Amino acid sequence: MGQAIIKTEGLTKTYTRGSEKIHAVDNVSLEINEGAFLALMGPSGSGKTTLLDLIGCLDSITSGKLEVFGHDVSRAKESALTKLRRGKIGFIFQEFLLIPSLTVIENIELSLYFARLPQDKKRLQGLLIKVGLGHRVNHLPKQLSGGERQRVAVARALAVSPKLLIADEPTGNLDTKNSGEIFSLFRKLNKEDGLTIILATHNPALGSQADRIINLRDGKIV
Repeated sequence: MGQAIIKTEGLTKTYTRGSEKIHAVDNVSLEINEGAFLALMGPSGSGKTTLLDLIGCLDSITSGKLEVFGHDVSRAKESALTKLRRGKIGFIFQEFLLIPSLTVIENIELSLYFARLPQDKKRLQGLLIKVGLGHRVNHLPKQLSGGERQRVAVARALAVSPKLLIADEPTGNLDTKNSGEIFSLFRKLNKEDGLTIILATHNPALGSQADRIINLRDGKIV
């Protein structure tokens, strides 16, 4: 296991709803090392998604300290967060978020366009082979199963050559068989490629396959 690439001290994210303050993430302190495979677990509303958004530099923190790849981003501006995300962090969500009118490889190419990274179709075809979709390069999303669509999402996240992969309930829309296959793919990426993976799941059977589990409740580590 390598050095810590994520460090938080008293990390807090608070939302205001009327006169009520909601601590979505409440005083969380942790370190995540390079090469880790970590699962965030807890009931709905426990703060898993918010914590992932903060670690992934998709949202600003309210208080505390957050270091990502050695950079203190606690008070960073959006432009700095965007620069840090680009090419270093890949994201996978419960919803596949594929453009229906674009082919599989075009959906992946789009991620490189937004990240302002060079296009390399041969490399992207290699990524699709890696995730088991070498035969689906020119198919549209509607021609794919749910598991295949999520594999496209994985390939899209890998296209930017991230050092960290963040997945928020990546199997939430999948059946048991496809969920297991996606987790097996994550395990392969972690063990063979050394990719650091942080994911949120409410499924204990899947979460237990991670090397480390952090349980959240009401925004706190329990």
